[in-house]
Amino acid sequence: MDLGTTTDRFAAYVKELTSVIGHADRALPLRDYCAGLLTAEGRKSVEPMAAVTAPARVSVQHQKLLHFVGEGKWSDESVLAKVRDLVVPAIERHGPIEAWIIDDTSFPKQGTHSVGVHHQYCGQLGKQANCQVAVTLSIANHHASLPIAYRLYLPKDWADDAERRNKAHVPEAIGFKTKPQIALAQIRAALAAGVAPGVVLIDASYGTNTAFRAGIGALALTYVAAILSTVKVRAAADPDDRVSVKELALGLPKPAWRTVTWREGSGDRLCSRYARVRVRIAPTGDAAARPEETLLIEWPQGEATPTKYWLSNVAKTISFRELVDIAKMRWRIERDYQDLKQEIGLGHYEGRGWRGFHHHGTLCIAAYGFLISERERIPPSTPRCSGMLAKPAVSNGYRPRGAAAPTPTPRSRLNRDRPLHNGGRDRPDAAALPMLRPQISTKHATQFMTQ
Repeated sequence: MDLGTTTDRFAAYVKELTSVIGHADRALPLRDYCAGLLTAEGRKSVEPMAAVTAPARVSVQHQKLLHFVGEGKWSDESVLAKVRDLVVPAIERHGPIEAWIIDDTSFPKQGTHSVGVHHQYCGQLGKQANCQVAVTLSIANHHASLPIAYRLYLPKDWADDAERRNKAHVPEAIGFKTKPQIALAQIRAALAAGVAPGVVLIDASYGTNTAFRAGIGALALTYVAAILSTVKVRAAADPDDRVSVKELALGLPKPAWRTVTWREGSGDRLCSRYARVRVRIAPTGDAAARPEETLLIEWPQGEATPTKYWLSNVAKTISFRELVDIAKMRWRIERDYQDLKQEIGLGHYEGRGWRGFHHHGTLCIAAYGFLISERERIPPSTPRCSGMLAKPAVSNGYRPRGAAAPTPTPRSRLNRDRPLHNGGRDRPDAAALPMLRPQISTKHATQFMTQ
């Protein structure tokens, strides 16, 4: 096959995915579902995707796609592994994998019937709310990042409720696990699969968990873990004094602080004030038996107190700039979530079952992986890509919902799950999809459709 056009590359990509989903009759629904995620405008639920991919037979297509994602007995792990195999070479052309990023993302929901829905912290809303939460593991370098594991957090109330489990078809083998336990299982699975290791980056909701950090260390991996300001430590230079990391930071002399520049993506350069101190974690009692770690502290100019804290077990010989650079690479997961939700429809699945929730997430990641592979083929100076896939004349009236763009937020001060600024991207016409290019702010668009 001549892989010179986007259409051909999309067909080849989907053909590779088809090789791991079992029955041949799943090939067309797989192709159409991925194409629908890339072409349907507005909400990426099954009905508008059916209208885009089969405008002359929407009802039949709707049922096929619904069955494929909600009932199809194919393996999410196998598809995600194939996506990783296909996309990682494109990422590594710009350098080796440098980081593994653990995080979770939430989906606000009405009602109580969708699998895993619970009143819990919802990062998307920044408060306690009715929502589902999925834990993810992504691999990243400065060029790109890709989620490679995706698992719904099943609250204990759900895990212990046989009736609700049965209605949502939760597998018998799935019991209650905390989010850090799910994340550690994802890390172990990635190691077993031979994924190139990177520094594990985690936010404060995971990083403050001492057992989780210890679990990562026990796997011979390094980490840079955000922590809360209240975490107690003992400075290596003053082991008798047990203080919070905030107290320690406020007591540091002026020469301990340095202005450090780091990069986000291939171009953006940002800077802030930092200090680093060798410490031992000291939750209770004597800390002598605990290993020394590096405490990294950020205190931006103009702020009354330090704003961020990290604990890291990377080699103490790492340069100051490299330590800051790797800690800040966690911003990539924010961009992944933004693009997966706004452009691919990660949160748009309307089914209630365990299998459908995970199948939809897997196919969203597959579609996103194709875009990661494609984006470097689009010349930055042109508004449209060459070799675009044909868009059908009939779209059945589905249009974007027209929500206002999110307020721009300085990336160096992002909170978890807060959407990033769109970078000025828009739709040149009603049939165009913004191409995902996290490292640049120029406008790009492409169309995706079946052959």
